[in-house]
Amino acid sequence: MIDSGAATPHTPTAADAAVDVVFPLHARSLPRDHAQALQQALCAQLPWLATEPLAGVHPIKLVHGLDESALLSQRVRLLLRVGASRAVELLALPGLTLQIDGQALQLGAAHLRGLQPHATLYAYRVAAGSADELAFMAGVTAELGALGITGVPVCGLHHQLRVCGQWQDTFSLMLHQLTPAHSLLLQQRGLGPQRLLGCGLFVPHKSTAPL
Repeated sequence: MIDSGAATPHTPTAADAAVDVVFPLHARSLPRDHAQALQQALCAQLPWLATEPLAGVHPIKLVHGLDESALLSQRVRLLLRVGASRAVELLALPGLTLQIDGQALQLGAAHLRGLQPHATLYAYRVAAGSADELAFMAGVTAELGALGITGVPVCGLHHQLRVCGQWQDTFSLMLHQLTPAHSLLLQQRGLGPQRLLGCGLFVPHKSTAPL
């Protein structure tokens, strides 16, 4: 659910800057609904993730299909968005193997990817309180206002994640006509909760086609 009162507007600085840490993945497949299992496996290896305010786990891109288990391409990556100080710690990690619902997921050597300002940003999913699109967009507008971010939001597809045996509603979301400062701030802060489940994390995008 979008929480419009949690954020206080500020301009990101070098001290609180977030970056993406990119890990090559070595696995044949993953369950399509793996977000919670991935969160739990990562927090078991990296307990600080659960309390790191900037931390988020980008959704892993899966090969399209209807099977419960999805194949992974050889180019697939795991991206963790963390504060710059935590990124140094992640780069020094030896190779990790995560167990995701009984399937081994090996992480290769990581590298950094800095956040870049872009006029159009896209989030694959943003947590919502229900499947009501109007209520979701009202929450988005309120949270953007609390952050002082201007831009044009466009709601996309409705999805659901299974979390603790219940369904978490999400929507994809695009924002365009962002200023460079607002673009960086939105990538830093995100929207809504459930960042470790891949929600509320924005990346640059060049078109509205995926909506």
